[in-house]
Amino acid sequence: MRTQVGIVGAGPAGLLLSHLLHLAGIGSVIVESRSRAHVEARIRAGVLEQGTVDTLVESGLGERLAREGLVHRGIHLSFGGARHAIDFEQLTGHSVTIYGQHEVVKDLLDARTRAGADIVFEVEETSVYDLDSERPVIRYRKDGQDQEIVCDFIAGCDGYHGVCRPSIPPGVLRIFERTYTFAWLGILADAPATSDELVYANHERGFALYSMRSPELTRLYLQCRADEDIADWPDERIWDELHRRLETDAGWRVAEGPILQRGITPLRSVVVEPMRYGRLYLAGDAAHIVPPTGAKGLNLAVADVRVLAKALASFYRAGRTALLDAYSATCLERTWRVQRFSWWMTAMLHRFDASTEFDRQIQLAELSYVTSSRAAARSLAENYVGLPLSV
Repeated sequence: MRTQVGIVGAGPAGLLLSHLLHLAGIGSVIVESRSRAHVEARIRAGVLEQGTVDTLVESGLGERLAREGLVHRGIHLSFGGARHAIDFEQLTGHSVTIYGQHEVVKDLLDARTRAGADIVFEVEETSVYDLDSERPVIRYRKDGQDQEIVCDFIAGCDGYHGVCRPSIPPGVLRIFERTYTFAWLGILADAPATSDELVYANHERGFALYSMRSPELTRLYLQCRADEDIADWPDERIWDELHRRLETDAGWRVAEGPILQRGITPLRSVVVEPMRYGRLYLAGDAAHIVPPTGAKGLNLAVADVRVLAKALASFYRAGRTALLDAYSATCLERTWRVQRFSWWMTAMLHRFDASTEFDRQIQLAELSYVTSSRAAARSLAENYVGLPLSV
């Protein structure tokens, strides 16, 4: 098989890249190790920056998003028994939208299917070759048959555990990594929303987050140990801890309901430099991972593929390579700023193993400053709603 851009991974990064390339008249083929049903069912983050929403709308993917997405004009920071509002719209003129990543994936898959896209699911033994040549190759096995795709370029959108990044020769990449000693225990509950905005709580027992997926479904998180066993967290213990950490002296309460899903997510930060080798371009989790505190993972992947799609369009339309050559530097500047914001939010809101009472008081002073200073609140708001594409 021959294509212009071979894409490894049918997550949001790979699907959106294929969609944007299609709109620019550029052909692509996607290979994915999982089934379509599995890809559509993966529950991930659901906070979309303004720039991500704009990208989806401008590319014709905004109909269901506009109908079902929940526009949030800010967040609440909870500490000391009280909640404090950070009004994004007032501070920046922008907002965020709650719309699950799996819903974005469904919209992208529907659009690519209608366009007759080449997406090969349930492939095995995927590998990439000749990355520093003008004809890089993707090889895989499907239904017992070996297959090969000869490409002009390959986009590695296959996540942190994918095959693309490890295929880059040793010594080329620098990997920056930080692993936190705590994790998030997350649940999806069939319980009505009782807050109009997300609530980030700093509590002496640990961090908690109240969010929602719809007016009837809530998504809640608790800080726990990284080595925690989910079996040690029955429903009663989860709800008891959520009530303790989230509820305020003013009487606001969390509504309980049947827990539909639960799981533990470790927190870590990873950045890979550069995000390119030869004609292989890394995007999304294949190149970077951020703690979920800043709600940036999906949004950072969208920013990557917007830059890459524009660079590829410039190459095919005018034969220019400047944007492709600048891809890694352009994306990494944004990536490090997003990492800084995610680290700052994580440090401000979580209880660390070695924390002293001094550290606790510094956290409370930081929260007090952010919620009382317009300049500090605006800095948080600007980063949360999304930095401009070119930073």
